[in-house]
Amino acid sequence: MTRRSPALPQTPAREKAARPPALPPSLAALADARWRRDLVGEAGAAVYRVQRRGQPDLYLKQARGEAAQALVDELARLQWLADFMPTAPLRHFEFYGRKAWLLTQAVPGRTAYEWLQQAPERTLQIVAALVDALLRLHALPAAQCPFQSTLEGRLAQAHARLEAGLIDVDDFDDVRAGWTANDVWRALQRLSPEAIDPVVTHGDYSLDNILLDERLQLTGLIDVGRLGVADRYQDLAILWNCLGEFGPQAQQALFPAYGIPKPDRRRLDFYLCLDECF
Repeated sequence: MTRRSPALPQTPAREKAARPPALPPSLAALADARWRRDLVGEAGAAVYRVQRRGQPDLYLKQARGEAAQALVDELARLQWLADFMPTAPLRHFEFYGRKAWLLTQAVPGRTAYEWLQQAPERTLQIVAALVDALLRLHALPAAQCPFQSTLEGRLAQAHARLEAGLIDVDDFDDVRAGWTANDVWRALQRLSPEAIDPVVTHGDYSLDNILLDERLQLTGLIDVGRLGVADRYQDLAILWNCLGEFGPQAQQALFPAYGIPKPDRRRLDFYLCLDECF
């Protein structure tokens, strides 16, 4: 499920001090660093910020089982995207015993969530920067992208999670509060788009995954494990939903800046329902 930023009136801690996790020998030298556990939507992997005096921060994702395979997928996408757009520099990857460790260097700048929270007077500029980065991503050569995120495949994954009881109904958006997982599945059948517009998508284009510098220039896209060719509304829906936390001005600025004068509300609702399944 999309990493959702906390509601503005209350901003709980987004990370906490932690002990280092079990590390492979190749990463043992990091054990003496300062470790902080990320608390925002880890999606199956444990995420840590690793701080060392006089050196750039690092981020370590650690997972096992199916979540470890997801880190393998993220590694491949990270390496592909790095040829086209700024993203987190890869520092180490390891996979054995059904466990995986993905180590990247922190991207400079602040997340789009932090910018919107700390500089509300720059809201329209921030939205413009987010749209500019999204247009760059969507303009990448889809025919050259080796990763597909077909609608059929995503629906199959959603249904498998439904059958396994893995859909977290307590984390649904407010507009779907009180819905069951089956309610969301029925909505997906009702809203299924008749046509899609395939582009290279991030897959989770939320405010925590986009970093900007002081000039609001893109410094990096992170958490790219769902990157692939899909309908552009996959990214637009998630970004539109996230911007709603910062008021109607931010949300209403999105589609005109992107070049869509009248957004397709049905496709928006479909992809937001689909996101609830993950």
